[in-house]
Amino acid sequence: MTMPLQTPVSFVDVLIIGAGPAGLMCGNALAIARGIEVKIIDQRPSKISIGHADGLQPRTIEVLQSYGLAERLLYEGNHMYMCAYYNPSQSGGIEFTTRVPDVSIPTARYPFKIALHQGAIEDAFLDSMAQHNLKVDRPIKPLAIELSRDQEELRSLSSYPIKVTLAHLDAATDADKLEVVYAKYVVGADGAHSWVRKAFGITMDGDQTNYVWGVVDMVPDTNFPDIRNKAAIHSMNGSLMIIPRESEKVRLYVQMSEKDIVDATTGRVSKSKSRPESILEVARKTLHPFHISPLSDIEWWTIYMIGQRVASKFSVEDRVFIAGDACHTHSPKAGQGMNASMNDTHNLAWKITQVLKGWANPSILRTYESERRKYAQDLIDFDKRFAALFSGKPRTSADQDGISHEEFFKAHRTAGGFTSGMNIHYSPSVIVNAKHQCCAEALVVGQRMLPQVFVRAADARPVEIQDLLPADTRFKILIFLGSIDEESRLVGINALADQLSSPTGFLRKYSTNSQASSSMFDLITIVAGRKENFNYLSVPLVFRSHWSKVLLDDTDVAGNKGGDGYKRFGISLESVTLVIVRPDGYIGMVAPADALQDVHEYFASFLLPCHRS
Repeated sequence: MTMPLQTPVSFVDVLIIGAGPAGLMCGNALAIARGIEVKIIDQRPSKISIGHADGLQPRTIEVLQSYGLAERLLYEGNHMYMCAYYNPSQSGGIEFTTRVPDVSIPTARYPFKIALHQGAIEDAFLDSMAQHNLKVDRPIKPLAIELSRDQEELRSLSSYPIKVTLAHLDAATDADKLEVVYAKYVVGADGAHSWVRKAFGITMDGDQTNYVWGVVDMVPDTNFPDIRNKAAIHSMNGSLMIIPRESEKVRLYVQMSEKDIVDATTGRVSKSKSRPESILEVARKTLHPFHISPLSDIEWWTIYMIGQRVASKFSVEDRVFIAGDACHTHSPKAGQGMNASMNDTHNLAWKITQVLKGWANPSILRTYESERRKYAQDLIDFDKRFAALFSGKPRTSADQDGISHEEFFKAHRTAGGFTSGMNIHYSPSVIVNAKHQCCAEALVVGQRMLPQVFVRAADARPVEIQDLLPADTRFKILIFLGSIDEESRLVGINALADQLSSPTGFLRKYSTNSQASSSMFDLITIVAGRKENFNYLSVPLVFRSHWSKVLLDDTDVAGNKGGDGYKRFGISLESVTLVIVRPDGYIGMVAPADALQDVHEYFASFLLPCHRS
């Protein structure tokens, strides 16, 4: 490739290729962290405005809340609370079977899903990024990428071992077309046909199914009674899923016949062989005896064949990473695609940040692949079962080999913890240590921190603990002091305060100052006490860096919110328990105060001591 003499050259900490949900989540997280040079590019001349992904799972809503983005999407999106099931009737059509909550996990802070088109979700990220002076550069296409083979350069935190040549697709002249970017890290969030993945020869392992589906977004005219609920419909004509959307719209996922859509020569879906009217015609047959038609023009449509694949690896030399559809593809009907993609880079961004700032050992980056690739494999295993059940023929009196409603319903409900994101469980690693799990049995190490309302000791205001765990790259240290009514317990609590405040304690060893609230840690103290008589100033200073950091396990003044947090979490009132929450909201460790040395060793295994001047 011949370069113009004046080809612009720039240096960045992180180059993100692709500005879909995964790329924007990553860009926003890095922008919020401040002090990191980020460049994000996309080949498309403009962001998408209709169609594509359309659902946010309960855990993803929690994650977005940690970035301050959930309220907007809760307002704009449609909330799906119920799921209706329909099955074949004796008369040849379909009939109502049952209706149940769509989210059945009791720990869900948001017991519903949000249906909203991908463009609106991307807008929330774009607006947040703009507030932190980051925008998407487009239309730009990567042409070449080179990763240094020099091991010393790859190990050096000051080096820029990745060279990427970019093409500006809207350049007025050839001289303005090319740009060279040197980066410390590259994140390939460039979709199922990822250029980054292919550039490094990373394979996608898995299968292509024979299941073909059509998708239509429209405002419907229908007498179907569950059009504003999520609906899973099995009929003798095939299967159909209805997703009620924002602004009166619905999305129809319609099972199609392979012979009508697949190109026999390539084995691939050919969009030219279909049209939205043909998808709607199949939907009408499946919904009989109910009718459905668009009230106005169809907003968006597509067809697809389900592929279930996972990339052979998610990173190269801990310098280049792939995320989202670039490393896993599956059926969209379980509502995981966009959610999995955003949670990939939510997992990755804080780790890159801590390494770039010199806080964490680069080895922490290996946990991105170990955590998210295992999740992707579990997702594909689930999707294979779910897609086969949803696409299979229903059982009838004439066909006892078909799939029964009970079989499908049980599988759907059993998988609820996984599909909602609530039960994602990261395995033991350098940042997941379950040695003392018994001291907080319900706070599962490797899973998300559970929601719970506590009451601020200083002003009795109820607060949701998850709202005190923003995705700001800090570890949150939750100190459950228990009941401190007895004078004898204060001796041990004061001794713990002295240990935490010492120069060799983790608070000072890994922070630029000795405060309980620092760039690395934020301490939140939770006491089993009553708002009527508790004095928050009785708590040692290290446990109250600010008056808002001391909470009570009590109800609000109306008696409607909060209380029984210790009981719910399985934490003793008679001892001190530490709960370490990672920057991404997952529990890294729980430990009793008398195992403080284990907590020191946990942090020492991946954090780098801070050298204060």
